[in-house]
Amino acid sequence: MGRLLCFGSSFRHFSFLLLFCSLYHCSQPTHNFTDKDVFRYNEYRNVTSLDPAFARNPQNIWPVNQLFNGLIQLDEKLNIRPEIATDWEISEDGLVYTFKLRPDVYFHRSPVFGATQTRAVTAADFVFSLKRLTDSQLASPGGWVMQHVETIEALDTHLLSIRLKRPFPAFLGLLSMRYCSVVPKEAITEYGSNFRSQPVGTGPFQFQLWEEDVKLVLRKNPHYFETDKHGNVLPYLEAISVQFIPDIQSEFMLFLQGKLDFLNSLDSSYKDELLTPEGRLQNKYQDQIQMQLGPYLNTEYIGIYQDADNPAVQSIAVREALAIGFDRKKMVLFLRNNIGFEANNGFIPIGLRGHNPSIKTRFNPQRARKLVQQYRQSTGKIPELRLATDANYLDLCQYIQREVEKIGIKIQIDLMPTASLRQAKSSGKLDLFRASWIADYPDAENYLGLFYSKNFSPQGPNYTHYQNPLFDQWFEKSYLLKDINEREKWYRKMDSLMLTDYPVIPLYYDKAIRFVQKNVSGLTMNPINILSLKTVKKTK
Repeated sequence: MGRLLCFGSSFRHFSFLLLFCSLYHCSQPTHNFTDKDVFRYNEYRNVTSLDPAFARNPQNIWPVNQLFNGLIQLDEKLNIRPEIATDWEISEDGLVYTFKLRPDVYFHRSPVFGATQTRAVTAADFVFSLKRLTDSQLASPGGWVMQHVETIEALDTHLLSIRLKRPFPAFLGLLSMRYCSVVPKEAITEYGSNFRSQPVGTGPFQFQLWEEDVKLVLRKNPHYFETDKHGNVLPYLEAISVQFIPDIQSEFMLFLQGKLDFLNSLDSSYKDELLTPEGRLQNKYQDQIQMQLGPYLNTEYIGIYQDADNPAVQSIAVREALAIGFDRKKMVLFLRNNIGFEANNGFIPIGLRGHNPSIKTRFNPQRARKLVQQYRQSTGKIPELRLATDANYLDLCQYIQREVEKIGIKIQIDLMPTASLRQAKSSGKLDLFRASWIADYPDAENYLGLFYSKNFSPQGPNYTHYQNPLFDQWFEKSYLLKDINEREKWYRKMDSLMLTDYPVIPLYYDKAIRFVQKNVSGLTMNPINILSLKTVKKTK
C-alpha cells in the first residue's frame, strides 16, 4: 500500500495536467469549466475504435454510447424504449418491422456536411448504417445482428421498414445494441477507416479529442434531441474526460483522491480495502463513495461436453452429483465477497425475463454421495473428470475440486491460457470447461440458444453439444410467439428441461458493481452494464 500511495502522489501533477489538456487542448474556443462540469473516468483496457460498427466490448461501447443513437434504447429494467424511432409496428406474421422516426434529430456539426455543417437524420441513413454492418470489406464484428434481416427499406423520409427472413421475436433487443447506431454516409465516405477516430454521431456528447493511449475528450452536444421528464435539455454535463492508465492500482488511488468520478473495476489487489467479507462498502468510505450493485447478465458455469468418451462424463448420475455436490452460497461469499448470486435457479440469469426461481439446484451432499456410489457399483470405478480453466477462475475450480472430492468425485484441473481454452472449448477437446455467457442482447433466447442442436460448435455456441428433440421443438416454437409473457413461460420450461440432463453446472449469476463519488447523481445502471451519462449531474 505504501508503494501505491507514493505512486498516486506522484501522479497528482500529471493528473491535473491531463485534465487541463483534455479540456483545453482543442480547436474550439475555450470555456471556463469547473470540476462539476466534467465527468472523469479511466479505461485501463483502452479504446480501440469509436466507430459503432466495432462496439464489441465495454471499453468501446461506453464512449460510443455517448456519441451515437439507434432506433430504440433500453431503460434500467431492460424495457425497450423509443430513441430515434418514436414508435413501431410489427406485422401479424412477425416478419415486418416498421419504424416511425423523429424529424428533429441532427448529426453533430462537421465539415463533411459542407456549408450547413449538419443535417437531419432520415430513414435512408438507417438503411445505409445497417447495411454497412454486413459489408465484407468493413469486417464489422456486429455483422451477425443482421443475419435475420432480408431487406431494409426507406418507405419515406422518416419511415423505415425492415423485413426478416423468419420470425425472430428478440429482434428489437438486437436493435438496441450500439452496432445498430445511425452514422452519416458523408462522414464514412470522407474518413473511411479513419471514422474510428473521427466519429460523427447524434448522441448527447460529440467528439472533441482522442490522443490514443493518453486521453479521450467528448463535449456536450448543444443540439441534442432528448429532454428529461421536466422538459430540460440533456445532457447536464459539459464534458467527459476519459484517461487510459493501464495500472489498475493507480486508477484506484486516483479515485480515492477524488480525481476520478467513477470506478468500474474490483481488482483483487484492493477488493478487501473497499469491501467487507460480506460484500458491503467499508465504513471508512461511507461518506466519500457510493456503491452501485445490481444484476449483470452473465452466467458463470461449468460446461460438460456431451460427446466425450469418458464414461463418468456420460453418466447423468455423476453430472447430477457434481451439480449438487458443492455449496454455491459459500463459494460466492468467500471467493467473490458476495459479488454474485448463487446459481440455484437454472441457466438464465437474474435480471432477465425467463429466469426461473422454481428451479431448485440445492447443495445436497447426502444425495450426491449416493449417486456417486451408484456409479461406482455399476462400473467398479471412481468417477474421474478433467476440468479446464484459465488463471482468472482457478480459485473457483479449486474450490469445486476440494468440495466434490468429499462426495467421491476426483477432478484434475487443466490450467490453460484463455485463448487456448476458448479454442479447445469450441473444437470439443475438453470434457469439462469453466465458461461464462454474457448476454449480447436482452432476451433469454440468447442463453437458450447454447442448447439448440442446430447451434453445435464450432459453427454455433452449443459448446456442450447438448441435444434434446423436445427442447429443439420448444425453442423453435418460441420464435413464433410475439407476446413476451407467453415466450417467458416457454423459456422457463426449456431451462428446466435442459437442466434435467445436466449439460451445464451453473455456478453463479454475476453482479455489476460500481463505485461513484458522492457528488455524482443520475448515474443509472442496468443488467447489461451500459454506461449512460446523459442524465448525470455533479455538485461541487
